[in-house]
Amino acid sequence: MKLANLNPDLRCRVLSAADDYEELQSRFFALGLFPGVEIKVLRSAPLGDPLQIRVGSSLLSIRKREAQWIEVEQLPS
Repeated sequence: MKLANLNPDLRCRVLSAADDYEELQSRFFALGLFPGVEIKVLRSAPLGDPLQIRVGSSLLSIRKREAQWIEVEQLPS
């Protein structure tokens, strides 16, 4: 499942982040988005872009087109 497809208030775990695109993968890793990390989708902007997510104690905003590169698994709430 892609991060861009998740609804707000869902917890998930990152499975992969831009495996085929090294430059974007480096950026995701610098933001703390690497395999095994638990994140929570907090909300999306009124027009659906960007998404706000929580990674640890940090809040990040990610464009939906970038969130398409992040593969996640949903965790029980």
